[in-house]
Amino acid sequence: MSKPRILACHDSMVLLVDMQTGLLPAIEGSDALVGRVERLLMAARHLGIPVVATEHCADKIGATDERIASLVDDVLHKVHFDATREPDTIRRLPVGRHNVLVVGTEAHVCVLQSALGLVHSGLNPWLVADCVGSRRESDRAAALQRWLAGGGNILSSEMAMFEWLGSANHPAFREVLALVKAAS
Repeated sequence: MSKPRILACHDSMVLLVDMQTGLLPAIEGSDALVGRVERLLMAARHLGIPVVATEHCADKIGATDERIASLVDDVLHKVHFDATREPDTIRRLPVGRHNVLVVGTEAHVCVLQSALGLVHSGLNPWLVADCVGSRRESDRAAALQRWLAGGGNILSSEMAMFEWLGSANHPAFREVLALVKAAS
């Protein structure tokens, strides 16, 4: 794992893991989770940060939830829990985007395994703590604890948005600030 550093728009991307219609109803607090993820993805859109989604066994679990699907630039289909084990995942990620903010479900399975796979692929993944979920809070907590114990980076969606902005002088400051305030 790499040392924590301030995020920048030019080298960040978001990996949206398995926020699918057939899985979300089982996730604890799924509506609130989708709302937080939607605000983060909207900020990414305002700031020119690409968003790639994964869909695990989409023929059985469904597509990415319609509330956030329009904010996704590319969808990668997978059968492995670790998205990086699919033959074309790393090749299809945006070039030059080394900081990968990982959000989605389930925190202790596909999110964690994909983040670990990103590390082994030479990228710098960050788990966005308020944008990952599991069916049980204890599983989500265990995933975050394991990630931290291994030296991984964790941040909140609001931390990410303000690090991306860097300054109140950023041209998208007002739009992103409105998203932050909407969460309050």
